[in-house]
Amino acid sequence: MRSGRRKRKLHLSKLYSFTCCRASSFEDELYSQIGGRGYSRVVLCNEHGGNLESEVVRDYADNSVRSTKYTPATFLPKSLFEQFRRVANFYFLVTGILAFTKLAPFNAASAIFPLIIVVGATMVKEGIEDWRRKKQDIEVNNRRVKVHKGDGNFEYTEWKNLRVGNIVKVEKDEFFPADLLLLSSSYEDAVCYVETMNLDGETNLKLKQGLEITSSLHGNLSFQKFRATVKCEDPNANLYSFVGSLEFGDQKYPLSPQQLLLRDSKLRNTDYIFGAVIFTGHDTKVIQNSTDPPSKRSRIERKMDRVIYFLFCILFLMAFVGSIFFYILTKDDLQGGSMKRWYLRPDDTTVFFDPKRPAAAAAFHCLTALMLYGFFIPISLYVSIEIVKVLQSIFINQDIHMYYEQADKPANARTSNLNEELGQVDTILSDKTGTLTCNSMEFVKCSIAGVAYGRGITEVEKAMGKRKGSPLNHEQVIGSEPNSINESSNGKASIKGFNFIDERIMNGNWVNEPHADVIRRFFRLLAICHTAIPEMDEDTGNVSYEAESPDEAAFVIAAREIGFEFCKRTQTSVSTFELDPVSGKKVERVYKLLNVLEFNSSRKRMSVIVEDEEGKIFLLCKGADSVMFERIAKNGREFQDKTMEHVHDYADAGLRTLILAYRELDVEEYKEFRNKFSKAKNLVCADQERQIEKISNKIERNLILLGATAVEDKLQNGVPDCIDKLAQAGIKIWVLTGDKMETAINIGFACSLLRQGMKQIIIHLESPEIKALEKDGDKLAIIKASRQSVLQQISEGAAQLTAYRGSSQQAFALIIDGKSLVYALDDNIKNMFLELAIRCASVICCRSSPKQKALVTRLVKSGTRKTTLAIGDGANDVGMLQEADIGVGISGVEGMQAVMSSDIAIAQFRYLDRLLLVHGHWCYRRISSMICYFFYKNITFGFTLFLYEVYASFSGEPAYNDWLLSIYNVFFSSLPVIALGVFDQDVSARYCLKFPLLYQEGVQNVLFSWRRILSWMLNGFISAIIIFFFCTKAMELQAFDSEGRTAGRDILGATMYTCVVWVVNLQIALAISYFTMIQHIFIWGSIAFWYIFLLVYGAMSPHFSTNAYQVFAETLAPSPMYWIVTFFVVISTLIPYFSYSAIQMRFFPMFHEIVQWIRYEGKTKDPEYCHMVRQRSLRPTTVGSTARLAAMANDRRDRTTINRR
Repeated sequence: MRSGRRKRKLHLSKLYSFTCCRASSFEDELYSQIGGRGYSRVVLCNEHGGNLESEVVRDYADNSVRSTKYTPATFLPKSLFEQFRRVANFYFLVTGILAFTKLAPFNAASAIFPLIIVVGATMVKEGIEDWRRKKQDIEVNNRRVKVHKGDGNFEYTEWKNLRVGNIVKVEKDEFFPADLLLLSSSYEDAVCYVETMNLDGETNLKLKQGLEITSSLHGNLSFQKFRATVKCEDPNANLYSFVGSLEFGDQKYPLSPQQLLLRDSKLRNTDYIFGAVIFTGHDTKVIQNSTDPPSKRSRIERKMDRVIYFLFCILFLMAFVGSIFFYILTKDDLQGGSMKRWYLRPDDTTVFFDPKRPAAAAAFHCLTALMLYGFFIPISLYVSIEIVKVLQSIFINQDIHMYYEQADKPANARTSNLNEELGQVDTILSDKTGTLTCNSMEFVKCSIAGVAYGRGITEVEKAMGKRKGSPLNHEQVIGSEPNSINESSNGKASIKGFNFIDERIMNGNWVNEPHADVIRRFFRLLAICHTAIPEMDEDTGNVSYEAESPDEAAFVIAAREIGFEFCKRTQTSVSTFELDPVSGKKVERVYKLLNVLEFNSSRKRMSVIVEDEEGKIFLLCKGADSVMFERIAKNGREFQDKTMEHVHDYADAGLRTLILAYRELDVEEYKEFRNKFSKAKNLVCADQERQIEKISNKIERNLILLGATAVEDKLQNGVPDCIDKLAQAGIKIWVLTGDKMETAINIGFACSLLRQGMKQIIIHLESPEIKALEKDGDKLAIIKASRQSVLQQISEGAAQLTAYRGSSQQAFALIIDGKSLVYALDDNIKNMFLELAIRCASVICCRSSPKQKALVTRLVKSGTRKTTLAIGDGANDVGMLQEADIGVGISGVEGMQAVMSSDIAIAQFRYLDRLLLVHGHWCYRRISSMICYFFYKNITFGFTLFLYEVYASFSGEPAYNDWLLSIYNVFFSSLPVIALGVFDQDVSARYCLKFPLLYQEGVQNVLFSWRRILSWMLNGFISAIIIFFFCTKAMELQAFDSEGRTAGRDILGATMYTCVVWVVNLQIALAISYFTMIQHIFIWGSIAFWYIFLLVYGAMSPHFSTNAYQVFAETLAPSPMYWIVTFFVVISTLIPYFSYSAIQMRFFPMFHEIVQWIRYEGKTKDPEYCHMVRQRSLRPTTVGSTARLAAMANDRRDRTTINRR
């Protein structure tokens, strides 16, 4: 709690949520499930000594947890298995093993060394990550808690030592060490407050309450003789269910989720609790829920695997072709009695060169060639990509432009596997509430007794006015100047959650209204019908509210501001201060709280049953219009027509509405309800919830309508601009929301997803025929007619699109409600629905359930086979986030569950444009270029080995020294490519946002297409050919030095190697668009390190350095020939790529090259030129404000043309 505040002690055992906790005995037959399959757990509470080891608890898990992937015993085998599952690593393992045989063209140490480096680096990374998890496990397992040791003594022990049945004492702000049965607390009625952020991400506190029979167990000594048996469900992952019974004395008591305290939740605002351990360790619900998130791999990674397989095919083809030639040459070595290759002594040789057994020799040569040509496969590719992606993620996390200062929340790339996928998003599927909007509700308008109150104008109404050509006064717009509005109206500062302006009912003026009695009942209902908890600041006397949702807080605050202040809640009552119309003063009124029928997504309503000071019993109800109007009594419909009209107007204005109604209950009716309700609550069976709902549904009938509320959920700052940029980038945007169709449509207009002149294809099931069938109640007929209706509407929509195909300027929007979506997602219809949807400019799915959001996401992902991104902020978006290729969580006010299930977390929707258009574009380009360059440099190096093989009659001898072969990928060409993957920018962040057209390079995958991959490979082959033939021809005949010596294999190999090192490093310098000091250091440092290594390695013993001994110091460095050949070969090798790049950029520029030309020619500040370039990204189906302005300009131009005619 904040200083200066103290929560008042609450006694909530009379609330609906807690009535099941009170002592109540019932018949054994109600325990039909206990002891059966899935309900076999038996816990002996507070048993000590031998009983704890009895059969009934012997097999239960201990309380230690392990989140590590490995153990000391399994680390080596499991980690090695993970590494060698990769086909490239497995290939190098096989060649490393073969290197110990006589087949190897190099020594075994040089073959194994790079594999050890690459695999070892990855294993070290895995080990470090697992050690961090191990340390977290040790810290958690060694936390301490007080445990009853017998005779009323509680002593501290580690969590890992807890056993099922132990009695523990948890104190304020401590975590629960296991799943506990709440027995008692510091409150008299065993109530405690629990924070469950670690479980479900929700920040609001939950109320739990123990059974009344155990609530008296307060002191330590009271547990001296306490014994009880709990029979309950087996361990499962459902956080919100618990079925069991407590046997205490001779009685049995039902248990519910209200008595279960889950591990890793925290005790708040309660001094202590006593609890019995029910589930331990890996049996606890939070650990049962700890499933691994779905494995996601980017499209580039999957394609990279296919490219590597392609390289393997080339490698095997080269080895096979080489072996055929070797077979022919070897077979001919002794023909006619003469030895063609006399230097191989074919008359006295091993099987590897035996002309009498050419087939065997060719087979062995094939194995030798497979080892030798293995340098085609980039051994360090995977580990380099992992390093680059981790560094890219750090840059994303540290981007100050995606830091939300108000909430102190930066961007958080929770996984680095999908960085490049951010640059290829084709479709975004977005939640609305809390994602596009703030989820910070403000009470704006209301309809009471058929009269509309509230004079402000919402942002959506302002947008509607603009599109209708009648812009509204800025000062009228709600929230545009909140302080000035409220201060001028009320003479006080603005109040969070309340932005209502209407002098007719404010400041007590409601008493003068014609329907003052209805107004009083309306705001009294808002002050009573909720589960909010008041907090009083004892320094100022101000009351604030902790509510389960922003809507509920806004209602309670609105009631307070009108004159109905909710101030106190006890175990049996709710107290308010209300304005007395007679005396004109505020008086305290106390309402006895009998039951609370809570809100859930299926009920779509909430009710409380209260008894006022006069002894009258009332049911107060608020809920969605879809379920409330059907519950209104015939004599309670006086204001229904007007209220419905106002509700539609509010929906058009983008407001969220609820209907308020009440009824008075006679005593006998309530008693009958209470008895049935209590009996249903005591049921311990799967049918319990259905029985409760049936009884609740019966009492919530024949209501009298009071009116409707309207709260505004404002668009987040920057949402329209963000959507505009994303749309210009060619990204399609779908909105999946649970709101009404009218609200969703108008939010769509406000954020420019929809625009005037865009034809709307609306699919719904509100036809008279469907409604008539729903009244008849024939379910089969309803399903059949609904499916047929949806199919017909989809077909009609497709026909409209086909009819307008010739009209290049016409755009369509598809809007579908949740009921229709059920049928549109049928296997027989979903492909037609998807085809229609992807041809529309924007898609809005209204009244969507969480499951429907996930199913739509799956349909788009599988149907389009393009990258999808889902973005949301609530628990209802988790399925959608996990189903999409990329899940982005908004760390908003609905808790952190969406963030915990996401791949990347941001604080506001407006940061999505920078995440995709800047970081996504950069990461895609960097990873694509990096992989292509890897293939290039390995082919350049590997193909020189093949050419030398051809030159040397396929003898199996490598052109280079053994250790030079091994360290090429590790030391001389790895760091520059890592720098490319981390730092390169084709254009700056400012130009990425200024010209969203750039993003299409990723969507169309132009930088990692097969054409581009093969062109880089071809460049590698060309480079290898030029290097080999220029070097060999230059050194073949003439003397190499002043002493007249000719070049041998050592000199030729070192010279070719020098040229390769220079070429591949200068090639990356040509490919880089944005140089930093690090790139300069890595490129020139790699070249310099080659000369340093050659000096140091050549100075070693000839036994170790072999043919590289003193080759540089004594032979290469003094020879001008070496330097001249190096210079001309390097220049000649780079000319083809340089020429191709220059021609392409001048005559066939790609998107990023166009922007580079604009920057180079100084036209970045020329508005007409920039506008012309940006227009290339606009299509008739583009949405956003820029496209809307373009459409308006086209309309004006068309009208002008018509008028001239």
